Amino acid sequence: MSSRSRLLFAAVAAAALLPAAGLAAPDKALEAKFDGMIDNAEMGGWLKTMSAEPIHVGAPHNKKNAEMTLAQFRSWGWDAKIETFWVLYPTPKEVALELTAGAGAPFKATLTERPIPGDESSSRTQDQLPAYVAFQGDGDVTAPLVYVNYGMPADYDALERLGVSVKGKIVIARYGAGWRGLKPKLAQEHGAVGAIIYSDPRDDGYSVDDVYPKGAARPPQGFQRGSVADMTVFPGDPTTPGYGSTKDAKRVARADAQTILKIPTLPLSYGDAQVLLAALDGPVAPAAWRGSLPITYHVGGGDGARVHIKVESDWSLKPAYNVIATLKGKTRPDEWIVRGNHRDGWVFGASDPLSGHVAMMGEAKALGALVKAGWKPKRTIVYTSWDAEEPMLLGSTEWAETHAAELKKKALVYINSDSNSRGFLGVGGSHSLQHFVNEVSADVIDPQTGVSVRDRLRAGLEVDATSPTATPRQVALGKMATDHARDLPIEPLGSGSDYSAFLQNLGLASLNVGFGGEGDSGGVYHSAYDTYEHHSRFVDPGHAYAGALAKTTGRMVMRLADADTPVQRYGDLADVVGGYVDEVKRLADTRRDEAQTRARLLAAGAYKVADDPRVSRADPSPLPASPRIDFGKLEAAVARLKTSATTFDQTLASKGPTLTDAQKVRLDAAILPLEQRLLRDHGLPFRPWYKNMLYAPGRFTGYGAKTLPGVREAIEERRFDDAATYIGLTAEALIDYAAGLDAATAVMNGG
Repeated sequence: MSSRSRLLFAAVAAAALLPAAGLAAPDKALEAKFDGMIDNAEMGGWLKTMSAEPIHVGAPHNKKNAEMTLAQFRSWGWDAKIETFWVLYPTPKEVALELTAGAGAPFKATLTERPIPGDESSSRTQDQLPAYVAFQGDGDVTAPLVYVNYGMPADYDALERLGVSVKGKIVIARYGAGWRGLKPKLAQEHGAVGAIIYSDPRDDGYSVDDVYPKGAARPPQGFQRGSVADMTVFPGDPTTPGYGSTKDAKRVARADAQTILKIPTLPLSYGDAQVLLAALDGPVAPAAWRGSLPITYHVGGGDGARVHIKVESDWSLKPAYNVIATLKGKTRPDEWIVRGNHRDGWVFGASDPLSGHVAMMGEAKALGALVKAGWKPKRTIVYTSWDAEEPMLLGSTEWAETHAAELKKKALVYINSDSNSRGFLGVGGSHSLQHFVNEVSADVIDPQTGVSVRDRLRAGLEVDATSPTATPRQVALGKMATDHARDLPIEPLGSGSDYSAFLQNLGLASLNVGFGGEGDSGGVYHSAYDTYEHHSRFVDPGHAYAGALAKTTGRMVMRLADADTPVQRYGDLADVVGGYVDEVKRLADTRRDEAQTRARLLAAGAYKVADDPRVSRADPSPLPASPRIDFGKLEAAVARLKTSATTFDQTLASKGPTLTDAQKVRLDAAILPLEQRLLRDHGLPFRPWYKNMLYAPGRFTGYGAKTLPGVREAIEERRFDDAATYIGLTAEALIDYAAGLDAATAVMNGG
């Protein structure tokens, strides 16, 4: 992501900072020693070595990197092992994409990425895989082509009004506006027989920056690989839903796997996409659909432009090598702090994921050195180098599902990172940890400005709010940032990285941490040009922000491992949830107004009068009537949560310093499973794997978070019976959570 506001925050009210009297002061001398051990040049060396060859699942260099990581952890004093899972991971055997009819035909797309002069890594093509997306449906089809803009639900509504159907056709959609997997999924649901996803230069090419190698943007021959498995249903191996994909695991037949699509799908460069798009006839595309290619964008819909697409894959199981390393805690060995970053990539993966992975390695080396020098963390620290994240969180999900019972019993927090860049701190996660994040970020120095990363963050928000083009959200954040007595808010988590199983299925408090907003890796995302050379020039020169990430997440781990009393503060969480309830209430009003307005306009014939008579356009369909929704249970639950949260925070501030050792043990035992109270066993509608009633990826946003997802999505999709059901279930979860807080407070009061 390139926008500071998108990286960092959710537009929510932040609770006032509470005194940290209940939390023993962090050991600043120990943290200073830790900082002194973080070596940016060494991390840069690891990055160069690990990104020297392709690192997709099953690639020889990926296994070599796992073995290197294992050896390093052991040399640093960690108890380390490789835990192997056998995952379904399709790789392309044959791919083809051709324009067979229309202007410019015959034309055959390249589907490979040429080396870039001056980028030595990009010339190492021997083990590179061609253009592909994982978990599409193999096939060999020829059909007319239709342009569907970003291929999101609103785009299909617009096509319906234009009288253009995609049934029996191949769609071409541009990347952006939603997760890639939704594009072929929605095309399939609308009857398409194939899908193409291309990168338009308006989004990450020459409209954004000079193209690589002159600048950081995507060159004409670059394309974005990725997974299109339907992770909004569940992530992980499609053939082992809800349990680990060990070698002898019982598997669902591939034809019956819910998350594997049925139509062939390929990614495409904008250099090749231009030929296909230029061949289209039919209506001129709406203004918002036009990219930056030097053509007139048409929708198509007739038989003039026809495309042949073929994909044949190797659907064999591949080994996923998770490296698991442990430093055993001295006094609380059965309380775990878990830290992770994935190690696999689509090609060389310098930015995604290795920039984050080498930061994690830097932390691990420093922590091991501190232990050798005499530091003994109270709690057990577990570091995880995940494999097979890119195909859809396979390595972490299978490990979490395999060890679910133990993790629910022992894991206090999971801290994730992924790709890392130059710029501003971005944190998302469980809002019970928001105050903790603010405390840590105040003690890490930004390598470019010399101020704390929190102060730089705050200044960026205040300045952004003054821009003439500032959004209402940016203005609200800027206003909030001016109050230095309040916590800066962290954003909720959807999906797209390895925290998903921990947060949304197991109910463990989680954080996702990274820097960005100034270094630019978006133009080479998931391409053969995400190389050490590109990263070192454009993303994080000198690897200074690898150091900043290591110092941030390393501090988090150290403070959590040694905390005398809980670091969580629950006033922030309660206020955030109250804000979410206000949002869904406004959403319900908006949906009701939309239905009434459309019914009035249809009855008056307004669409026919307003439309251009020379453009054939149908009226939009009526919207279902929207009833008034009773939010009383949810409002009462939030009120209860706020009372319990305030009481806990105040009690910890006043009594934390005087708690007995026995009380501290009991308090930890009450806090550790607290986030699990946000789960409901039967999960969300259409996707029971997602059990968290507060956070989930959106069904139609993918990576983007939906808060109060059972309620919010039911209202968005006009499933009003489900909305009523999930108001009740979400209220139950919040009341259950409040009861857990009350029990923890009782421990501090001597109960």
